[in-house]
Amino acid sequence: MGERKGQNKYYPPDYNPAVGGLNKFKGTHALRERARKLHMGILIIRFEMPYNIWCDGCNNHIGMGVRYNAEKKKIGMYYSTPVYQFRMKCHLCNNHFEIKTDPGNLDYVIVSGARRQENRWDPFENEQIVPEDKDTSKRLFDDAMFKLEHGTEDIDKAKKVAPILVKLHDAQDAKWNDDFAANSLLRQQLRTQKQKIAVKEKHDNELKERLSLSIPLVDEVEEDIKIAKLLSYQTSDSTKTRRKKFIHGLRKTPKLNPSSKPKKFLNVGIIQSTITAKKETLPVASTNNSSISSLFINLNLSTIKKFQILFLCLSSICLHVFSYTPKNKAPPIIINTTLGRKPANNLKA
Repeated sequence: MGERKGQNKYYPPDYNPAVGGLNKFKGTHALRERARKLHMGILIIRFEMPYNIWCDGCNNHIGMGVRYNAEKKKIGMYYSTPVYQFRMKCHLCNNHFEIKTDPGNLDYVIVSGARRQENRWDPFENEQIVPEDKDTSKRLFDDAMFKLEHGTEDIDKAKKVAPILVKLHDAQDAKWNDDFAANSLLRQQLRTQKQKIAVKEKHDNELKERLSLSIPLVDEVEEDIKIAKLLSYQTSDSTKTRRKKFIHGLRKTPKLNPSSKPKKFLNVGIIQSTITAKKETLPVASTNNSSISSLFINLNLSTIKKFQILFLCLSSICLHVFSYTPKNKAPPIIINTTLGRKPANNLKA
């Protein structure tokens, strides 16, 4: 189909072959819109970014390999090599930046509108193979003695590096000689790493759901773990838990001796009751546990009995006060059981 391209052009009826081709006849350029500024010495081309840059207009990063429609023009000569300058517009803002060629250093130089991202280093520090500069190349071409000395230095350097290269070669052969085993080892490490990541994500999701968190969790640090172990949290017990502890404390208290029976005395309407039991002192609450709940838990049986006796005494006093009769009425009959005799019928107050 390529041979038919020249025959598929339309020639109008007024076409004159003496004028030239169709472009000259129509007054257009073969590059169409790309040559609209050709009279100014500017040709629009497709330019590819040679390295990473930062735009001065929007401060955005533009990576190496991004292509632009650039205005190309010749600005000078380096010996017999022309120096071109390219002007293009940033695709993220309205800023324009200009880049020109540097034939002397085989590089591109930013003129304005952007700055280069510095990823360059000294190849001598990284022990890379560095090509000879121009002065050295000229001396190697012209000076035979310098060429001989330069070759001798290269031979000595190669002898020093030879043992290191042999060790590296042997190490690589020992490690990567069996391709299947190396591939299996790498895949096994990858599976183990994925399992660890899955377990960690599951644990983090459970923790975030339990604590109602919506922020990403960072990895644990050894220092944070040590600090967390030094902290202790004390939570207050619920009512049900305190009740269980109180009942458990009552069950552990020693029982009273059945041989020691209480003696009861009834005198003047007041009931007195004494219990002969071992003296048990109230436990003193410490400063760290001074709450009321701890006091009720530590109460023993004898203390409870004392509170019951005190309550009975107070109730008998109240009954005696409310049963008082005036002078015109007969006084109450008082029974004294301690004497074992009948009291008098009418005792004057």
